[in-house]
Amino acid sequence: MQITAAVAREKFGRFSIEPVDLSDPRPDELLVKVVASGMCQTDQHGRDGYYNTPLPAVFGHEGAGIVLAVGGGVTNFTPGDHVVMSFPWCGTCANCRRQMAWHCQENFNLKMSGTRPDGSTLMSQNGKPVYSAFFQQSSFATHAIANERFAVKVAKDAPLELLGPLACSGQTGAGAVFNTMQPRLGDAFAVFGVGAVGLSGLMAAKIAGCDPIIAVDTHAHRLALARELGATHVLDHSGRSDIVRDIRNITGEGVRFSLETSAQAAVLREAIDVLMPGGTCVLLGSARTGTEVSFDMPFLQFGRTVRGVIQGESQPQAFIPKLVDLLLQGRLPIERMITFYPFADINRAAQDSSDGTTIKPVLRMPD
Repeated sequence: MQITAAVAREKFGRFSIEPVDLSDPRPDELLVKVVASGMCQTDQHGRDGYYNTPLPAVFGHEGAGIVLAVGGGVTNFTPGDHVVMSFPWCGTCANCRRQMAWHCQENFNLKMSGTRPDGSTLMSQNGKPVYSAFFQQSSFATHAIANERFAVKVAKDAPLELLGPLACSGQTGAGAVFNTMQPRLGDAFAVFGVGAVGLSGLMAAKIAGCDPIIAVDTHAHRLALARELGATHVLDHSGRSDIVRDIRNITGEGVRFSLETSAQAAVLREAIDVLMPGGTCVLLGSARTGTEVSFDMPFLQFGRTVRGVIQGESQPQAFIPKLVDLLLQGRLPIERMITFYPFADINRAAQDSSDGTTIKPVLRMPD
């Protein structure tokens, strides 16, 4: 079928809204009408060649929509179901066999190659391939093909246009808190970088009863929102000489948990240095290969832990509905960090995201 998609044709170039052909769903796939898709820096990094995704390509990995058709082998979905399209995994590697799909050993290829595992693309144009299985969905389009294993059924009374970001930034930040940290009431928590991932983690920390909750960023509007969403203290990193001292002045002994989202080595060092003995720093920022950080070995020896986390270490079929429930209860107000853009304004959304003007852009697809 012919659909409309945002095609990236050159590194650092503009997205072009174009007609493309979408393949029919295979026996284990769904045809999804995309209602809205979140935009994340990962999409722009993919366009710009960071992951060697071939061009022309269609990106987008935070899609939510309505199932229009299902393949003959699909058993868990029917047309009309509301779904969020989440991250892919192979199901057969050593980590998948241990129920650690977020650390699937094939996840990079499944996310970034732009093709199905067999090398086929989901989209084409004039008989030529358009690389279009980014995160096995490519949701910057009016319609998408999703494998049923990676789709998550959600309640029909939930606002679909808000749910796409739960596929990545929401479950990454909130999952790092709920699944990895598992804080107790009164645990001190600090988050470095309050973009969409950091704010998701901050809201989860508030739900968990962390206190104090300290937000660190360089954008005043983000810090203001962080305070409204639950931060007890906010620190503007711009011009501050010693964030570690400031946080220790607030907490006395340091924090039980820190969350690092900036992908900057110096900031990760700060996130480690604010830990109390036995504390844990979770790294979520996606740094370029070769980025290194140093730390004091005796400091780490006192039971402190540094962990890298991907996709919030979540099982999406169980975790995303939990986040939807929290949203419907008003306890996870992700709409506060979302700015909506018409699909046609995708380049403005990308620029606003890069500038830091917008925390989480969400593209609304045309009817």
